Amino acid sequence: MANQKERAHKSSTPIESEAETPPEAVEETPASAEERPKSPLDEVMSQAERAYAAYMDAERQVAKAYHENEVQVAKAYKRAEQQSYRAYEATVTQAMKDRDEAIAKAAKARENVIARAEEAFKSTEEAANSAYESGVNEAARVREEHIEKAWKVRDNTIEQAWQIYSKIAR
Repeated sequence: MANQKERAHKSSTPIESEAETPPEAVEETPASAEERPKSPLDEVMSQAERAYAAYMDAERQVAKAYHENEVQVAKAYKRAEQQSYRAYEATVTQAMKDRDEAIAKAAKARENVIARAEEAFKSTEEAANSAYESGVNEAARVREEHIEKAWKVRDNTIEQAWQIYSKIAR
């Protein structure tokens, strides 16, 4: 059994070694073809060797095409990944810009509202102070009038009392 494996290994070795060489090198030169006589078995073996070499070459080309495709797919993935990162960065940058603009707009609106509220407070305070002063002045005027009337009534009452006393005392 070991002999069969060795013979199979020995018989496959020339085919494999020829398969690794390009198909052009497999073809025999005209000088070596003339030296040995061709038998039908030799012709079939030669065709089989050329077919195997062509098969191995096609297999290498397929492997190369698969490898190139894998490289192309990896490059496409990297491009898509980079494009995704750029889109993410652009979206984040735009969102940050929009947020900053919204905050600035809100701060300005807040300042405007505070300024209007302060103006309204001052206006209302001035109006209240004016009304207070007007009310105090009016109350003071009315008080003075009442005091003046009360003095007149007192003076009249005292004068009447003196007139009555002076009539009695005479």
